[in-house]
Amino acid sequence: MTGKLYFEDLHLGQTFTTGSVSVTADAIKAFARDFDPQPFHLDEDAARDSLFGGLAASGWHTAALSMRMLVDGLPIAGGLIGVGGETTWPRPTRPGDTLTVHIEVLEITPSKSRPDRGMVRTRNETRNQNGEPVQISTLGIVVWRRPAAG
Repeated sequence: MTGKLYFEDLHLGQTFTTGSVSVTADAIKAFARDFDPQPFHLDEDAARDSLFGGLAASGWHTAALSMRMLVDGLPIAGGLIGVGGETTWPRPTRPGDTLTVHIEVLEITPSKSRPDRGMVRTRNETRNQNGEPVQISTLGIVVWRRPAAG
């Protein structure tokens, strides 16, 4: 995708698909060591005996990977500035998974008090190579209006 997207470039139902990223066991463990050091993210043997039944990425690792793909694949002018949302993880991200984010524009609301911007709500599904969602997020983001020419 080329160029930056402004408020005027978006419409209800519009969809975007990001590039992909592959997840390795080493990356899962490295993220877990730094940010979510639980046995089912760090150790295959411990993970087998857990609810996950095998090594699983932290949901926050999946969220961080998803954010990176969103930044690269949804070039909103001024950046992706979130204003809240909801995230669920319907299944774990596993070593060997290849993830892609599928984005749908759900709402577009011009700001009443700030004419230079609006709010856009999106549904973002991070899916594995089988098309199964590993993360579903509904997010509100600030989107700038295109500057006047001149």
